[in-house]
Amino acid sequence: MPRYKLVIEYDGGPFCGWQRQADQPTVQGAIEAAVTRFSGEDARLTCAGRTDAGVHAIHQVAHLDLAKDWRTDTVRDAVNSYLRPLPVAVLSAEIVPASFDARHSAIRRHYRYRILNRRSPAALTRAHVWHVHWPLDPDAMHHAAQRLVGLHDFSAFRAAECQANSPVRTLERLDVARATMALHEEIVVTTCARSFLHHQVRAMVGTLMLAGCGRLSADDVAHILASGEKRWCGPLAPASGLTFVGVDYA
Repeated sequence: MPRYKLVIEYDGGPFCGWQRQADQPTVQGAIEAAVTRFSGEDARLTCAGRTDAGVHAIHQVAHLDLAKDWRTDTVRDAVNSYLRPLPVAVLSAEIVPASFDARHSAIRRHYRYRILNRRSPAALTRAHVWHVHWPLDPDAMHHAAQRLVGLHDFSAFRAAECQANSPVRTLERLDVARATMALHEEIVVTTCARSFLHHQVRAMVGTLMLAGCGRLSADDVAHILASGEKRWCGPLAPASGLTFVGVDYA
């Protein structure tokens, strides 16, 4: 039974997250239905990082097992044909060893968060950015972000419904910079770690936003982290600005 590794991109706006739900549209449910329609098999996908409702992906990785040894380009094209017109696409498919697991074999996951920082709202990218109309200082945000890098208890940045066994995570990178694009109106937060807690990235971005407008100092952010108290952190940044951008394997 061959195992296929899929690289997937999607707009999370129309979906209630990645994970299959009985009565809600999800990315996993849409892809599994497309696989069943082309192959006749009741396949199940395992992904590298389950995204929340509204979160996007440009390089999600998933695996599935099929009884028949299909050509990889057939898998890619057939699944895409049954996904239309949903905003989901399989970018590539390849056969991998049975030992490969999209989730457990991953050693690092990468996310990007986009903040549109200008007075006027977004006309073209409103579903993919957080519009913050008051001035932000990306240098101050980056300085504060470095206080979160490393091995820490991230309880202050963890959703109440998070099911992780431990709040301890090693944040390898958390960078904030103004985007090198027209008018430099976007501030981009990039981060990576082996794994993240539920809502961790969005909670960190909301707190860094407060640092960017001068309401919190870098020391304040460090104190919030040390306190373990979610009530002290900033607002939860909207899901629309967050994109899963990649995953590394050994």
